[in-house]
Amino acid sequence: MIFPPGPALLGVASPAKDWGWSAEYGTPSREPGRALRLAGVQPSKSRGQNFLVQPAVAAQIVSVAEVKRGDSVVEIGPGLGILTERILEAGPRQVMLVELDARLAARLAERFGGDQRVKILNRDFLMVARPELGDGRLKIVGNLPFNVAAAMLRRLCDWRESIERMVLMFQREVGERIRARPGARNYSSLSVFSSLYWNTIGHFRVAGGSFYPRPKVDAEVLIMEPRSELVFAAGEEAHVRATVRAAFSAPRKTIRNSLSGGLGLDSNTIEAALEAANIDASLRPAMLDGLQLLALARVLQPATSSACRA
Repeated sequence: MIFPPGPALLGVASPAKDWGWSAEYGTPSREPGRALRLAGVQPSKSRGQNFLVQPAVAAQIVSVAEVKRGDSVVEIGPGLGILTERILEAGPRQVMLVELDARLAARLAERFGGDQRVKILNRDFLMVARPELGDGRLKIVGNLPFNVAAAMLRRLCDWRESIERMVLMFQREVGERIRARPGARNYSSLSVFSSLYWNTIGHFRVAGGSFYPRPKVDAEVLIMEPRSELVFAAGEEAHVRATVRAAFSAPRKTIRNSLSGGLGLDSNTIEAALEAANIDASLRPAMLDGLQLLALARVLQPATSSACRA
């Protein structure tokens, strides 16, 4: 089934004879350019459209996602359906494909429409509501466009309690930032936010040649599971985010100076907060872990209230 942006349900054409797509549809893994032309799609750089065409990588993603019979799986950006094939072979109960491009969504419907387990949302993932993805605990897989990957990860944080495991592919630089630890060159606010919501239990690199068109950089797959318990209360989240954003607003400066500039507070207020949180004011933000920044956010909560309301 394919669900368009509006409320109506589009009809689904008869499925292709097999998942190889035959000459009529092109063969995505061997002839991705032809398959895209037949679908009327010109890969868009602005959307970060680099399609996975290596079946071995798709098989590895499904393996580490531990997709099994009875699972409910969401695939973000299925594109040509290389990964979808492997997901279905694992025998899940339901597979929800979220594809922004209407032409690709229509091709996916032609290709997989005969399988009652498959539903397709022709929608921007950032506009999808959690109930649209099905019931039960979800396994999330997908190749995230580099330009909106961080926003998509933030969206998934809101659904953490209903997610069992995520296996997501990012541009290599973004993946490395997500899993970076304090003190690392690429440790950032994204690293902190990710660590507060998720445990990254594994990762592997995917060469640029596994995609069409071939990107200039490699990709990285992260295997993530939700933390068993959040380390902050729901009412604290906005204050934690405001503090972390301010801390990394000037990462080359000391934590005292970056917070003062990021929050618009005088240095005396910041120094008092750092002392209360037992943090050395001369440290740079990249030396602080998520729990230290959480402690600081709690001390600064009265001062960040106005920023959270903005």
